[in-house]
Order: sequence, then structure tokens, then C-alpha cells
Amino acid sequence: MRKPSDSPADPFKKALAEATKVMADNSDLTITYTVDPSGVSGDAMRLPQVSRRMHREEVLQARGTADALALKHKYHDNRLDARYSPPGEMARELYDAMETARCEALGARHMPGTAGNIDAKIGAEAQRRGYDQIREASDAPLPVAAGYLIRHLATGRDLPPAAQNVMELWQGFIEDQAGGTLEDLQAKLSNQTEFAKFARQIIDDLGYGDQLGDDPDALDEDQQDEAEEDSDDQEDPDSTGEDEGEEEEADADPEQSQEEQQDQSQAQVSLDEMAEQEEGEEQELPEGEAPLEPPAQQPISDADPEYNVYTTEFDEEIHAIDLAEQAELERLRAYLDQQLEPLKGAVSRLANKLQRRLQAQQNRSWEFDREEGILDAGRLARVVANPTTPLSFKVEKDTEFRDTVVTLLLDNSGSMRGRPISIAAICADVLARTLERCNVKVEILGFTTRAWKGGQSRENWLNEGRPQLPGRLNDLRHIIYKAADAPMRRNRANLGLMMKEGLLKENIDGEALEWAHRRTVARREARKILMVISDGAPVDDSTLSVNPANYLEKHLRDVIAMVEKRKQVELLAIGIGHDVTRYYQRAVTITDAEQLAGAMTEQLAALFDSDPRARARVMGIRRAG
Repeated sequence: MRKPSDSPADPFKKALAEATKVMADNSDLTITYTVDPSGVSGDAMRLPQVSRRMHREEVLQARGTADALALKHKYHDNRLDARYSPPGEMARELYDAMETARCEALGARHMPGTAGNIDAKIGAEAQRRGYDQIREASDAPLPVAAGYLIRHLATGRDLPPAAQNVMELWQGFIEDQAGGTLEDLQAKLSNQTEFAKFARQIIDDLGYGDQLGDDPDALDEDQQDEAEEDSDDQEDPDSTGEDEGEEEEADADPEQSQEEQQDQSQAQVSLDEMAEQEEGEEQELPEGEAPLEPPAQQPISDADPEYNVYTTEFDEEIHAIDLAEQAELERLRAYLDQQLEPLKGAVSRLANKLQRRLQAQQNRSWEFDREEGILDAGRLARVVANPTTPLSFKVEKDTEFRDTVVTLLLDNSGSMRGRPISIAAICADVLARTLERCNVKVEILGFTTRAWKGGQSRENWLNEGRPQLPGRLNDLRHIIYKAADAPMRRNRANLGLMMKEGLLKENIDGEALEWAHRRTVARREARKILMVISDGAPVDDSTLSVNPANYLEKHLRDVIAMVEKRKQVELLAIGIGHDVTRYYQRAVTITDAEQLAGAMTEQLAALFDSDPRARARVMGIRRAG
């Protein structure tokens, strides 16, 4: 009999956990149900939370996710994956999507019941990401479509409608480019090594061969050749044996041995001379015989390959909780709340205003009198009254609100000390909590340096003789106040760290923006927004004292240009007392820190405004040219 305190979902969770362990063939798996992203870490598996009411969608999502993760755990070898996985971003996404489809297809072959569960999971994810609304292949993710196609061809099953839509947009292109390779799919499924080679060939067929890196099998052949050469060398007779053989030949033919001895002595002298020359000075080798050079070092910045950093040894990316004890964070948070007590009412009103505007964008809206779509039952009366009237259909409007992540990047430089940093912290808090209520994930990041005037990087530079033009010459500190998947209630105290004495130092904006951009691009959400809050241009005395005066500013401009050109992330900025419109296309400048809450609210709300002219007015978009 169930205890009154037990959840009605507990028996289902327990049964699903046991079934998942059996399917994964690992009785040591630890199964947890959480709001955090699902996944597997070692012997720990996270599944979607199931509430007490056990809604049908929750149950299907949990079963489908459990089956998919269990099959990946059973059929996937991480060592083989690390060996064959490509280094390039698009190639790696294609490879991962196809490998996941392989594991799910194997499960459907051996355990047919898993196919329906995973269909439900795929359908829910595709619907959540708005795949049913996509009409152009350029708007659909190619790796996702490739994974769907592999699963469809391997199992023969139709995909859920939203996923089917994405697959069909790319299917013609994939089959035109890689049709010959796809014919071998069934023979490769059960062997991960063979499938890895198969997937790499498809990636090459699709035009991303330059992202595959070195061929792992070719590297193995080279190593085998080297091993064979070493064994041949060991089998050769040693020098003593050679000398003995030569003496025997000399005894047999004295005249011949004398001539050979002279030739050998001359050759030995030549070899000795060459060895002495090599030891004394380096000789220039003839063209075409130069030794292989080591691979070129990867550039520090994707935006500007010429941007240089003296050393990254002392840089750190760190969570706020690692920079102060929990008790100190809570004390600093209380101090922050006390500082902003007078603004509490105004900020709350702005938060409510933002929430109303965002929730209004979530409401369903329809386009009527369409030639195809969902049958409009409200207009059937016209057909009854006049049978010659054609049927009327309706289509749900696509909203820009769906599946969004917002990253707030806060300048933690010394010039923000006092009221500006306090208001920035509390506004980040309010926005994060407000957006969470609207199902928008928020990440809060900060950037500064570990020391004034260069820190350990500058000390190394001084000890090594002050090389010319060393590049960035300070120790970076990039702080994660709140990760996108973490609830705000658990990270509220972290924002108090900005009140910590001695935290705020120099600001190197370009590298911080590039770091935040990489984190945002890696997210799976369909829409990504990055908001920068800063009070000035990048300044680091140590770097600017030994490099051109515009060194950091030029890099910031290059990073902004890269982000805006790639269009993977919507970039906007707020300048506090500093005109940032000369850097960013979407930007606004405020003269008083107390205006920050209103500016942030209006900018974020404008991003979801359906009227592009109204959005442009609020955003203050500066058009190039």
C-alpha cells in the first residue's frame, strides 16, 4: 500500500528505471528524474521529471528519452567515438546525429517496442523547436535532417510530422550528394567502426570533408610502418658482426679487400665530416628536402587570426561559487538588496510589463482563409449554406518566441564599481526570473581580469626579456554567475559576488564577447540572444602600454563584425554613460545607471515584437552604410 507522502508517479519511475537498466545492459546505472537536461555521465543517467499528475506527454517523453539514452549506452563505444569524431563543428554535429540514429535504429531492430517511444520523443522535440513551421531548407538544421534520414532509411518507419518536414527539406540534397554511400547503410549499422567510416564518407560527400581532420586509419598504418622499420633495424647485425664478416672477406681476397678498405675509409671520413658540420652549424637543405614543419598553431581568435595573446596559462573560466564561500555570497547578496531597496518598486513594475509583453507573444494566433492547413470548423456554416463555397483552412502563425535562450554578458571592470554594477546585478536577476516564468532560459556571465597591470602574464613577459608586441598581457577572468540550464532560485546569491571588494579590475571586451558567443552558439535552442552591458571601450593598461593604442578596440570591432555577419546569435548592447552604437549595430546608450532596468526591458521586449518597424524604433538599430 502506498504511503500518503508517496507520489503517484513513483511506481512508474521505479519501473521505468529498472527497464532502462536492463535495456542498457548495466545494472549499476543510477537513474534520476530532474528538470536539468537529460543525459548520461558515466553510470548516472538523468531523465525528464514526471509530475504527480503524470500527464501523457510527460510519460511519453520520459519513456522515449530513457529508451534513447539506454540504447546509446548499450551500442555506443566512447573510445571509438573519440577516435573517429571529426574536429570541425558542422562535421561533428553531422557525425553525432548519425551515430545517435544508428543506436536508435539498432534498438528498433532488436526491441521493436522502443521505436514508438522514441518516435514520441522525437515528435515532441521537433514540435517544440518549431520544425513543423519551417518551409525552406536553409532554415532547417542539416545535421538534424541527416540523423532523421538515417533513422528513416534504417528502420523504414515514417517520422512524426514535424521531424518528417525537416527531413524532406534536405532529403533530395543528401541523396543527390551521398546516394551511393547510403546504399551500404544496412550493412554498416551493427558495427560502430564501419559505421564511423560510413558517416565520415557521407560528411565528405556533403561537402564538409575539410572538417574531418586526419584519417585515423591512415595514422594507424603509419604507426605500423614505423614499428616494422624499428623491428627490421633490430634484426640487422650489429657493427661487430659486420667487421668480422669484412675480415673474413679480406682473408679470402687480399687485393680486393685492400681496395674496399680504402673506399670504406674514405666513406667513413666523409661521414665524420658531415657529422661534424651538422654539430657545428645547421646546413640549408636543398629545396624539397626540408624536414616536416610542426602544424601551425591555432589562432587565439576566430575573428582576427592576427590577434595575439602572450600566454593563456593564467586565464580562468570560473563559477561564482568558486570565488567565495556560500556564506559570503549570501552576505553580499543581502548587501546588494539593501543598496537597491529604493528601486524595488520601479524594477518590479518593469518586470511585470516585460512578462505581460512576452506572454502576449506566446498566445496562439491564426491566419484564416488559407488554401491548406487545419480545417476551420468555424467557417463550415458557409459551406452548408452554399455547397459551392470551397472549404476554408487556417494556419497557426509562427512566433519568434519559441525555444529561446538569452545570454547576459556583464562588464565587471573597475569603472563599473558602485551604483552601475549594483543596478546591473539586480537587473540581471529580475530579467532572469521574469524570462524563466516565460520559459526562456537565461545565462548570466561576467568578465574582468585576475589582476591590475598584467598579473602573472606580465611577470613572465618581464622575466623573458620583454619581447616586442606581446599581444594581450593580462590574466583573464571569465565568471559564470548562472548557467542557462540552472534555475535562478539556486543562483540568486551568486550575483552578490559583484559586490565583493577587489573583484572588479580591467576589461578586455573582445575576448569576453567571443567566449560568450561560443557558449551561446553551442546551445540547442533555435533562437539565441546575446546582450552585452558595458560602460566603456576595452581598457587594460598592461596590454596597451606595449601594443598599439587601438589593439583591444580593434579586436572588439572584429569580434562584433564576426558575430553580426554569422547571424547565429542576435547581438545587442547597452552602454552605461558610453556610446556603444559606434561598435554595435543594435545598441542603446543610457546616461544614468538607473535607466538600465528600463532599457534592458524595452530591448528584450522589442526582440519579440511582431512589428519590425516598432522593433527598430525601440532597438535603435544603426544600419550600415
